[in-house]
Amino acid sequence: MQIKLYNTLTRKKEDFVPIKGNEVRIYSCGPTVYSYAHIGNFRAYVFVDNLRRILEYNGYKLKHVMNITDVGHLESDADEGEDKMVKAAKKEHKSPYEIAEFYTKVFFADMDKLHIERPEIIAKATEHIPDMLEFVKEIIKNGYAYETSTAIYFDVSKLDKYPVLSNRNIEDQIAGARVDVDPEKKNPYDFAIWIKAPKNHIMKWDSPWGPSYPGWHLECSAMARKYLGEVFDIHTGGVDHIPTHHENEIAQSKGAFGKIPAKTWMHVEFLQVNGGKMSKSLGNVYTISQLQEKGIEPLAFKLFCYTAHYRTKLNFTFEGAMSSQKALNRLREGYIKHKVGTRKIDDSIKDEYKEQFLRAINDDLNMPLAMSIVWEVARNDCKSKELADLMLEFDKVLGLDLVNSENYIKRQSNIEIPNEIKELLEKRKVAREEKNWALSDEIRDKIKNKGYIVKDTKEGMTVEKI
Repeated sequence: MQIKLYNTLTRKKEDFVPIKGNEVRIYSCGPTVYSYAHIGNFRAYVFVDNLRRILEYNGYKLKHVMNITDVGHLESDADEGEDKMVKAAKKEHKSPYEIAEFYTKVFFADMDKLHIERPEIIAKATEHIPDMLEFVKEIIKNGYAYETSTAIYFDVSKLDKYPVLSNRNIEDQIAGARVDVDPEKKNPYDFAIWIKAPKNHIMKWDSPWGPSYPGWHLECSAMARKYLGEVFDIHTGGVDHIPTHHENEIAQSKGAFGKIPAKTWMHVEFLQVNGGKMSKSLGNVYTISQLQEKGIEPLAFKLFCYTAHYRTKLNFTFEGAMSSQKALNRLREGYIKHKVGTRKIDDSIKDEYKEQFLRAINDDLNMPLAMSIVWEVARNDCKSKELADLMLEFDKVLGLDLVNSENYIKRQSNIEIPNEIKELLEKRKVAREEKNWALSDEIRDKIKNKGYIVKDTKEGMTVEKI
């Protein structure tokens, strides 16, 4: 069955056909490892995991590269501000390399918790400085860049068209928002591909232009060409990458070798929190570990991501995440019931499920529709090991580790109740004895917000982790 993918470059859904035989070459923008990755970041990596798994499910072989930005990402995309790595190093009194090593380990630990497949190639920016230097030299040789006292700038006016991905008016480009960034720029929207380092700058390398460091956009262009060639199949990232980072990647590649580097560009929408923007200043930036502290498994967050198509905004609430936790447990129970079932299923029924599931995932990664098929299988009244096996087959795409469902459920039933929850349970018991139902409900809600559900039975109160 034909895979169809939405291409940001052409603004339409297209039949996907690899450039080279059965191999799909993919480049994904990875993390800037100066801090903890948050759940908004991980929505993007769940999307990429789905893409990988769907391509593999269809029999393709992957060559997938993801970068680790450990230098050169300024606070602003407009060539302004301090390098995020350097800023974090000063704040934590560590070297940028120590910062990068720590947060890279945490990032991959979270990736593992989410059962996200790792790309075949992980490329650190600091390990590819020579490749970036050669890329800059090619751009200069082809007449697409110029030198100022502070940087090597890409000359956007030399391109046949800019922008090509965002389709925005050039005057709206972020890099052109402030004309006074560098008075030596020929055009306000020209962007730095190589930056001359001030004397006190920590991360810098020798170059023909003195001690300096790469512009943020450069690493992806240089590493993508090194591992995937001048033109590859798919480039992924968040919608925030469209107007500046990916636009400038395309510009650099056209300047170096005259081609748009990827055939298909795919972008995942934002994760909102409580209907608004996720922001550190609002205190609503959450990590995978913080979800776990509230009783929400990483895999429950992954399932939560499947409640919306990757090209639509997804609104995160703890109530919604708790619902996904309950849904995950029900899915596991459905799998277990089928696993011990003894009835036979007609092949035509299984084939229909398979066809519906494949049609959903191959239609631009329609995970909400795919999940509706999975739920039909899980809830089928005919309990059969054949349906359990079918759920495991679908889980090759879902990545929810259903094969270990019994272990997860057993772990939850044997979980030790924290003293804080025990104290709240005792207070609720007293409130109920005093018939203070309002206080009883208030404590019950407080316990729920901490990741536990209280149930009132004839035998008394019981509590379990959500």
